[in-house]
Amino acid sequence: MRVHSAFLAAFMITSSSLGADVDYERDIKPLLREKCAACHGALKQEAGLRLDAAKLIHKGGDSGAVIDVANAANSLLLDRVTEEDADVRMPPEGEGERLTPEQLQLVTDWINAGADAPPDEAIPTDPAEHWAYQSPVRPAVPSVENAEWQTNPIDAFIAQQHRKAKVTPAGVADEHALVRRLYFDLIGLPPNRDQVDQFVNAESDDAFSILVDELLESPHHGERWGRHWMDVWRYSDWNGYKNQLRGSQRHIWRWRDWIIESINEDKGYDRMVMEMLAGDEIAPDDLDVLRATGFLARNYHNSNRNIWLDAAVEHTAKAFLGMTVNCARCHDHKFDPIAQHDYYAMRAVFEPHNVRTERIPGQPNFVTDGVPRVFDAEPESSTFLFVRGNEKHFDKDSPVSAALPAVFNAQLNIEPVTLPPVAVFPALWPHIEAEDIGRAEAQVAAAQKQLDKSRSENADESRSVVARLRLESAQAKLNSLRARFAADKAKYANDNSQASANLAKAAAKAERTASLAKAQFELADKQAKLTVAEASDEADAAKKKAVVEKARKAVDAARKQLTTAETAAKKKDAKYTSIGKAYPATSTGRRLALAKWIADSKNPLTARVAVNHIWLRHFGEPLVANTFDFGLRSPRPEHADLLDWLAVELMEHQWSMKHIHRLIVTSRTWQLKSSADASLATANEKIDTDNRLYWRANVRRLDAEVIRDSVLHVAGSLDLKQGGADIDYADGETIPRRSVYFRHAYEKQMTMLVLFDAAGPNECYRRSESIIPQQALALANSTLSLSESRNLARSLWDEAQNGEQPETYFIQLAFKQLLARSPTDSETIACRGFLKQQATVLSSPESLTKFEGKEVALVEASGDPDLRAKENLIHVLMNHNDFVTIR
Repeated sequence: MRVHSAFLAAFMITSSSLGADVDYERDIKPLLREKCAACHGALKQEAGLRLDAAKLIHKGGDSGAVIDVANAANSLLLDRVTEEDADVRMPPEGEGERLTPEQLQLVTDWINAGADAPPDEAIPTDPAEHWAYQSPVRPAVPSVENAEWQTNPIDAFIAQQHRKAKVTPAGVADEHALVRRLYFDLIGLPPNRDQVDQFVNAESDDAFSILVDELLESPHHGERWGRHWMDVWRYSDWNGYKNQLRGSQRHIWRWRDWIIESINEDKGYDRMVMEMLAGDEIAPDDLDVLRATGFLARNYHNSNRNIWLDAAVEHTAKAFLGMTVNCARCHDHKFDPIAQHDYYAMRAVFEPHNVRTERIPGQPNFVTDGVPRVFDAEPESSTFLFVRGNEKHFDKDSPVSAALPAVFNAQLNIEPVTLPPVAVFPALWPHIEAEDIGRAEAQVAAAQKQLDKSRSENADESRSVVARLRLESAQAKLNSLRARFAADKAKYANDNSQASANLAKAAAKAERTASLAKAQFELADKQAKLTVAEASDEADAAKKKAVVEKARKAVDAARKQLTTAETAAKKKDAKYTSIGKAYPATSTGRRLALAKWIADSKNPLTARVAVNHIWLRHFGEPLVANTFDFGLRSPRPEHADLLDWLAVELMEHQWSMKHIHRLIVTSRTWQLKSSADASLATANEKIDTDNRLYWRANVRRLDAEVIRDSVLHVAGSLDLKQGGADIDYADGETIPRRSVYFRHAYEKQMTMLVLFDAAGPNECYRRSESIIPQQALALANSTLSLSESRNLARSLWDEAQNGEQPETYFIQLAFKQLLARSPTDSETIACRGFLKQQATVLSSPESLTKFEGKEVALVEASGDPDLRAKENLIHVLMNHNDFVTIR
């Protein structure tokens, strides 16, 4: 029986159905996908009904028709979504919010208007047949008529699309725009005047290709593209307060340096993925590789282990596979073929892992430095499915095994990894033994020096005794350390011989001897201090008594300690204190199995996701719109053949990202102008307003880090030192290092970078590009831009005075240095007028209003009105739109 709610009847009466402005693609399809597709879509068809395409809605389900276009009020669909009984109403309780009155009105209006939809609407196919779940096959490169579009395969694919859509591409950008664009794209820094002139004046036809190779081999290429991948891989420095650790890890900057170094050496993308997910299982005795596992160590969350593991699952899937597996944490994925069980099967891959820090040569203090890395701390840990995602209610009787989502019809080939001694017992790293023994030897030498000094000075007997016992204690400590190192090395080399047993006994004996020697020294030292206290000529009797009492108690405690040590020294067992902490001898191999599957050339997603990210950062728009979701909500992209060609090209060239960069920037598509003649632009925009077909270059604002770095670089102040610990973000206005090296964490980012849309530390698969007044204010009022504009103005003016018309020459130099081009005639006239007017104004400082800003530039403004006007002009150009824009 159908039950109409009073609510439905009420708004039906007032509906102006046939005249409503309702659009199926805009209003109805997204609504039904959100509310209904999980149960009535390609994944699942309860009651034989599908609501994910208009044709299927008209068809109805097992109960017959669900809409009545003659009278929407008679539609079963509306009955079910307005049903008062929660057990009957759709969406079901807990599966989504019920439709709002406005949404109900839209559906009603659409039905009454005939439930129309585009006749060519695609019907979602079997999820397993989705384009992204098919292994990419290299398509044939299209044959095109225009010879200029034949030399690079990328151009052939794009030209084919141009021909089909009947758009005409803009011409190639001029040399000044190209060289500037190339420098920013490949190294994230602007070219200087000499570099621009060298390229513009080059006579070789290969000048561009030569420059591309030169920039790809630049160490700054890794810094530029390292920052891009740090966005995708959610790089975040440690987050805490003072010494407290809340998120990420101390010294995670070592992973940042690994990213930059790996890109510079053109390490294969597949290898990078494997090292980030399982470097500890691939090369457990290589500190350089262990740095890579910062990808997982960064997920650390001190208050909730589940948040930590959820992040590992979610962002491994998003970053490398373009899958929103996290949507299945509480229930089966509403849009993709990922069951809730699949989510927990993937979590099981990460369940055993934890984080620890490896000691680096020269630094025993982990707070000061170290290598954060992951390892399987609890190989036997179990994974349980959380009922409705509630971590307090889990199915403890049915542990979930590590596995891949069923849609891939593939198995994880898990093989446990036997770890080498240094991975099991990190104290066995050679540098640790050498340094610890070295420090103990230094203590022996210092004690010997004190004894020699007391003898040469004919010190009293008690002082000499203390000095001798200090030396004996230091020597016994050294002997104990050596013996314990020897015993531990034998133990963790799985040496079960009698020799190993003897080493353990020797270590135990040496340790007890050292404890006894230390206790003897401590007692003698305390007794000597008591003697001094008793002999003190302190006039205040109460003070003297207090000092003597304290010294006597210390002697009593030391005597008890000696008695304990003497008793222990009589033991004959082989129990000794290991020199470090031991960890599991075997890693599960789960993460390595997952990494191998992700990096396998048969994986349908990995290479596509990677080249999509690369394409996005070269063109400003990706080939697949949602960079982290290649699931069923992502229709086959317009440039699917190009995407697949690039994916196969990446894999067949050892996953070399530099190879893909070279292909892209040497393509005519990348080199197009960002503007076209008015008639051409008008014609093209009627067909392709959003430039989806790449008939011109997209105008892009520079990334936040590049803007800051450019301010320093054009003035010659940028410190190009590479690598090292993260620099306090608060020093971004005063320390001239590249922005990639400054602390980047939650609430720990430079204000200027945040205003210019720097990556969010929690997630940033694609940066936004906002336009807000604060950006202009930040660049105009920054102490950095003020200081560097003054530095640059002075150096350019020194150079300009050698020209025939110094002021005009200064303007030309300024434009070339800041914008990589010469000024137009009108710009030169405007700048000359500005310099004259500004110098006049500045000649009367008493008439000026003093700016009372809190920040003070490191470089003071010139006292010479003419030079200060030039400083102002440089500052204006630093705030020019072209300075922060790629065209």
